[in-house]
Amino acid sequence: MLSQEFVNQYKDKEVPWGYGLLSEIVYKRTYARRIDEENRTEEWFETIARCINGAQAIGADYTQEELERLYDYMFNLKAIYAGRMLWRLGTNDALSKYGDSLVNCWGVVVNSVDSFCFSFDQLMKGGGVGFSVRRQDVAELPKIKKGVTVVHESTKDGDFIVPDSREGWVRLLRNVLDAFFKTGKGFTYSTILVRGAGEPIKGFGGTASGPIVLVDGIAQIVKVLQSREGKKLRSVDALDIMNIIGSVVVAGNVRRSAQIALGDSDDILFLRAKRWDMGGIPNWRAFSNNTIYADTYDYLTDEFWTTYNGNSEPLGLFNLDLAQTNGRTGEERYDSAEIMNPCGEIPLSPFEACNLAEIPLNNVNSLEELKDIARLLYKTQKAVAAMPYQWEQTNTVVHKNMKLGLGDTGVCQSLHKLGWLSPTYEMLREFDEEWSKQHGWPTSIRLTTAKPSGTVSLLTGSTPGIHPALYQYYIRRVQMSSNDPLVKVCKDRGLHTEYKRRFDGSEDHGTIVVEFPCFSGENVITSETMGAIQQLELLKFVQQNWADNSVSCTVYYRKEELPEIQGWLQNNYETSIKSVSFLLRNEHGFDQAPYEEITRDRYLEITDSLELKEMLNLYSPEMLELDECSTGACPVR
Repeated sequence: MLSQEFVNQYKDKEVPWGYGLLSEIVYKRTYARRIDEENRTEEWFETIARCINGAQAIGADYTQEELERLYDYMFNLKAIYAGRMLWRLGTNDALSKYGDSLVNCWGVVVNSVDSFCFSFDQLMKGGGVGFSVRRQDVAELPKIKKGVTVVHESTKDGDFIVPDSREGWVRLLRNVLDAFFKTGKGFTYSTILVRGAGEPIKGFGGTASGPIVLVDGIAQIVKVLQSREGKKLRSVDALDIMNIIGSVVVAGNVRRSAQIALGDSDDILFLRAKRWDMGGIPNWRAFSNNTIYADTYDYLTDEFWTTYNGNSEPLGLFNLDLAQTNGRTGEERYDSAEIMNPCGEIPLSPFEACNLAEIPLNNVNSLEELKDIARLLYKTQKAVAAMPYQWEQTNTVVHKNMKLGLGDTGVCQSLHKLGWLSPTYEMLREFDEEWSKQHGWPTSIRLTTAKPSGTVSLLTGSTPGIHPALYQYYIRRVQMSSNDPLVKVCKDRGLHTEYKRRFDGSEDHGTIVVEFPCFSGENVITSETMGAIQQLELLKFVQQNWADNSVSCTVYYRKEELPEIQGWLQNNYETSIKSVSFLLRNEHGFDQAPYEEITRDRYLEITDSLELKEMLNLYSPEMLELDECSTGACPVR
């Protein structure tokens, strides 16, 4: 373990935050854990000590010299664990016995009651979920029984008293689905035991949302099921149930979890699921980005391309055949994946997890340093893969595949370092063979990726993943609970705040959107200077030279670039791209988009009047909504 004497050497050192005060605010509000006995939150030198000691405790097996070297890399923002590990490594509660709380995302095929319940469970733990609603998958669900009713009672004598726990909420969902799919017997339930809104959650942190969001969500799910009684669910019905589950999880501003839905390329209802120009789109459909399975360019119909006109969220693409047969493109390495995680960088088998860490390439000084950082981060990831997981299906697939995803970020700031990627990958592949044999573990079928790096890149001063900066000067919108004390501080310090708006234009008075002015830096590569084809070529290069998983890439484009994009995909997609999504640079149709371009003058006008430093010292149990999946593909309109 790291000695306190060693750690204290860094106590008074200045952290080289990439974006200054914004980085510090993001760190303090997202990853610094509460130290109750001292009535404060952690400082960076303490957070990384907790994480590295936590990694050693679960079997990372570092030498003392390696522990100290990794600490220095992380303190100086040259190496970084994914957000879930930053928040959970080294904590001491029952969930810490399992790997579930340390991994970012999961995948399910929606073909059973377990698929829905597993997703609810993992979303409540803060993980994202990618799920398939292909016809062939949803068709495995039984017909809906007729005449089933599920009634909430505000008493102590319902047929089912919901326990005040995550497991209790999942059990209620299972009871509902069993009633409609299996038994045909309705029931009543009571939430008399569920703690009220605002009460603390000890395990993961944050506060309880209260029972109302659960009751409302169950009522919406029941309505979807009743609308199909005597019939099978359609893919869009399965999509709605999964999205409603996601809405329950985030409705109380307790968790910010991502979803991605994957459907058939010729499923019209799925293709139109987020066509807001057609009206009548349920608000809950904001909770997933949607993507189609497409092994060749021929799958892309006119209906698909219609979503690229600013009247919908553009549908993404997933090349399942290439993901299953190739590691780095051109290298055959089989993977049984069927879905992918919400950001598209990890193809997943059902119930599998994505296990992430990241190297800010812009902060790395040499090839040898890059290799050293990769080896050190790998050791933590491999130890996490070897941990037990709460669902037996997960244990089976994770311990067989040992899939990891070590990513690079700040790539567009490091184009002169791209030649370092392939030799580092080859070193890591050799090291995995050696390290796995030494510990009696299977070798990892996948090791590397390029993740979107939404929050982490804000700490390290990196352009996110392989993306250029979207804009040089921009507004970054952040969601907070309306009762979070930071909201008042933001207002008092001059930041613009407003209620979150739903698909239908109504306001969510439980959620406040706060606008932070941001500057990407001088001479940074932006989507203004890096066209769509250049972005696609960079994706192709990283997929071939580094990522044996996939590459998370949202290509920013202008409408006039569409013909060129289509031509490039026709020539390259089948052999070079595992996953990709697209977003109009401007005129994208999203209300309250995470990013909005502003002028330099407007940026200076806003920042000149702000006093933000006080925000660092204000503790609240809510975590800042700056999810790791912030690639520019807006999860909400």
